[in-house]
Amino acid sequence: MAEDKKIIVFALAHEEYGVEVDKVKTIERMQPMTRVPKTPVFVKGVINLRGVVVPIIDLRSRFGLPESSYTENTRIIIVAVNDIEVGLVVDSANDVIDLNEDSIENPPEVVGGIKAKYLHGIAKIGDERLLVLMNLNEVLNKDEIMQLEKIEA
Repeated sequence: MAEDKKIIVFALAHEEYGVEVDKVKTIERMQPMTRVPKTPVFVKGVINLRGVVVPIIDLRSRFGLPESSYTENTRIIIVAVNDIEVGLVVDSANDVIDLNEDSIENPPEVVGGIKAKYLHGIAKIGDERLLVLMNLNEVLNKDEIMQLEKIEA
């Protein structure tokens, strides 16, 4: 029998995405960032989160989606990717749901302009709702992780 997973649901450019709760450390409101030179364009900077320097990635920029100004609902989801804490800027973080693994299908090649390698799968929720599940290990590739490790040092 397939297990249920707890998923944090967040919005990005009018689509719903999900990431497993056990990969999420915390969800924070937007806060001022310090820009870091010579980083990829989607790395917006770093924040000091309770004494830890955390690189911040704008997922819209990472996925080539149109940029949007930050609002009251904009959140930074702090996740652990390969033992590094990284903040992901999302339009909003709305919900925590239980998702049965049987409801997850392989992603098509491109979903909403986002390449399949960044995605873990597509989940059907009820009759109307689709949830795109993120593959956090691909959102940052190894070279980018090495760059981010240098930022933390």
